[in-house]
Amino acid sequence: MSTGASFRALHERDGAFVMPNPWDVGSAKLLESLGFEALATTSSGHAYTLGRADGIRAVSRDEALQHASDLCAASSLPINGDLERGYGDEPAAAAETIRRAGGVGLAGASIEDSTGDPAAPIYDIEPATARVTAAVEAARALPDDFVLTARAENFLHGRPDVDDTIQRLQAFQEAGADVLYAPGITDINTMRHLVASVDRPVNALARPHWSVAELEDAGVKRISIGGALAVAAFAALRHGAREILDRGTFTYAGEIPADFDLDELFGQS
Repeated sequence: MSTGASFRALHERDGAFVMPNPWDVGSAKLLESLGFEALATTSSGHAYTLGRADGIRAVSRDEALQHASDLCAASSLPINGDLERGYGDEPAAAAETIRRAGGVGLAGASIEDSTGDPAAPIYDIEPATARVTAAVEAARALPDDFVLTARAENFLHGRPDVDDTIQRLQAFQEAGADVLYAPGITDINTMRHLVASVDRPVNALARPHWSVAELEDAGVKRISIGGALAVAAFAALRHGAREILDRGTFTYAGEIPADFDLDELFGQS
């Protein structure tokens, strides 16, 4: 079974699954060793490893696909690609990105309706849907199964319009998207309403006040973490470095579990 077929099967079985987002090869290997069944790239986490601010134009398509290729080579798990808007405004750009995504070994990928333009951050629904349609057609032409996720970004860009978000996801559903995703929703009742309004698996972005059980009860099929784990890793780095600079002590090292042996983990993998 291809990784794409394995990835699709996770969406077809009962219950929800969690898909964490590694930001480099080491974090991908660590997450796989813990028992997760699928992984996803994170555009923000990847940008941070390059010393860049998160932004839809922060990383080039070539950089993002090389990063995805590295993760796919390092892990046997299905990996979903966070490919932003497809690295271009035209439907052809989204299609080309998906063609190349299949070529580097990704089991699926997402295309979003965010433009990267602060003055007009969201594509109108017609061009947004045309871009999803082109991405779906490219996914279906790949030699292996490929799960295409369509994202409606209203809630991440100061437009918490539930009705418009649902209308967009329904349009993306009709365009053939396999999974639907509206990141930025924080209210579980809104999430429940969204899930009931579509007939495709829904991905939710984890929030600190939610649990897997709560999202599963709301009908969510897939839960991703976004850049939160990468940010947590950078926060731990800053915590230890601040202690050294401010206090001249090294107690942060004593907080590392005794059985946390990266040489053993990476040697085995």
